[in-house]
Amino acid sequence: MNEPAATPTPIGPATDPRQPPAPRIHSHAAFDAVELAGRARGAGEVISVVIPARDEEDTVGTVVATVHDHLVRRVGLVHEVLVVDADSGDATGAVAAAAGARVVRQSEVLPHLGSAAGKGEAMWKGLAAATGSLLVYLDADVVDIGPHFVTGLLGPLLHDDGVRFTKAAYDRPFVDTAGARHGSGGRVTELLARPVLAAWFPELSGVVQPLAGEIAARRDLLASLPFVRGYGVELAMLIDIARRHGVEAIAQVDLGVRTHDHQDLAALGRMAAELFQVACWRRADRGSGGRSDRARPAPPSTLLQPQRDPAGALLLRHHTVEVTQRPPLAEVAPP
Repeated sequence: MNEPAATPTPIGPATDPRQPPAPRIHSHAAFDAVELAGRARGAGEVISVVIPARDEEDTVGTVVATVHDHLVRRVGLVHEVLVVDADSGDATGAVAAAAGARVVRQSEVLPHLGSAAGKGEAMWKGLAAATGSLLVYLDADVVDIGPHFVTGLLGPLLHDDGVRFTKAAYDRPFVDTAGARHGSGGRVTELLARPVLAAWFPELSGVVQPLAGEIAARRDLLASLPFVRGYGVELAMLIDIARRHGVEAIAQVDLGVRTHDHQDLAALGRMAAELFQVACWRRADRGSGGRSDRARPAPPSTLLQPQRDPAGALLLRHHTVEVTQRPPLAEVAPP
C-alpha cells in the first residue's frame, strides 16, 4: 500500500514573511483509515473518540454510529467511542449507547471532585474516563459527520512525532430555521476570537477555526493542561499549547464543511464575553511560564443585555460571566 501524501500546505500568515509562521494545514483526504490503523498498531497506540454531549438525543446517535460502524467495527482504527453525558435531561445517553458508545455520566466520573456545568468540564471528565493514548474529541451536534473527521485529525499525529495537537478547519455555513444556507456561520469566531488572537497572540492568527470542538491530541499533552470549564476551553487550550510547545506542535486539518445548530444572538453575546475573559486571563499570564493553572483566575464580570418585557418596556438583564478551570489531570491525586 502506498503511503498517502501528508505534506502540509501553508496557509494565511505562513505565506507572508512579515508574519510569524502559522500552524500548517493538511487535507483530510491525505489520510487513509486502513493505513492509519496499521500505523497505530505498529506504534502501540490506543485511540479513544470522546464526545461530550448534553441534551443532544437528535444527533448524537448519528455521530456515534458513524465512528463506531466505520472505524471501530470495519477498520479497527478506533478502540472506543466514549460519550460523556453531561447530565442530560433527555435520552442522550440511551441513544448513544444504542449506537455503540460507552456512556459515562459526567457527575459519576471522579465524583469526589464534584461536577460543574460547561463543555470544558465534560471534556476533562472524558479525559479521565478514556483509555486511549491518543484522544479525538468530536462535538455531538454535527449533522454532516463523516469518518474523515476522525481520520483527518489523527493523520498528522500518526505521521509526525513533532505534532502533538490537531485542530479542525472547515467552512461553517449558516443554516436558518427553514434549512436554507446563507453565507458563513462562526460569528463569534470571526468577530471576536480571531481578532483577539491577531492582536494578542499573533503566532495563532493563522488558525482558521480557533473555537473548533474537533481536536485530537496525545494523552500526555492533554493531561498536562488545565481545562477551562466552559466555552472557553478550546481557546485556552490552543493558547496554552502554543505557549508551552510552540506552534510547530499544532497542525490544522481541513475537514471540508461542518454544519450544526446555531445559538441566538444573546447566547452568542454571553459566549463572547466568556471567551474575551479567557483571552484576558491568558494575556495576563504571559509571565507565568505558560502555567495558567497556577495563575490567578480572571475576576467575574457582569454582562448587561437589553430585552423587552411583555409590555414593551426596555430592560437590562444581568449575566454574571465567570471563568473557572480544572487543574491538569496529571496533577490530580487519586481518591
